Amino acid sequence: MIIAVTYDSDGSVFQHFGHSEAFKVYRCEDGKVVSSEIVSSDGQGHGALAGLLSGHSVDALICGGIGMGAKMALESYGIRLYAGVTGSADEAVAGLLAGTLAYSEDANCSHHSEGHECHHGSGGHECGHGHDAGHECHCHHD
Repeated sequence: MIIAVTYDSDGSVFQHFGHSEAFKVYRCEDGKVVSSEIVSSDGQGHGALAGLLSGHSVDALICGGIGMGAKMALESYGIRLYAGVTGSADEAVAGLLAGTLAYSEDANCSHHSEGHECHHGSGGHECGHGHDAGHECHCHHD
């Protein structure tokens, strides 16, 4: 089994699938990790990422948030999705292999269908959804 995780440079699960700069790809046998490598997305975004993962023979993806279009693309390649995951990438894979991984079926941005966009400025995350001050936007792009 080959498991990919959206990967942040600090070793955690990156929270925006469509903006993932890298994936950590784990090769697993008999319920254990036998090897892993960091794979760059080479600047590919959104829909192209599912093809990139398929090219690495990925069976399952662990990620933070993901949009419906990306979910459908992964499904078309037969890649199982475990979304809504936070924390350490290595611990997430260990949890998946042990059957204890906490994940969500609904870890997507429902605002996309409403025509809203989130803007990721260089100064941090800005939400274009008109939320009240202090509201943290959890928009995850596909």
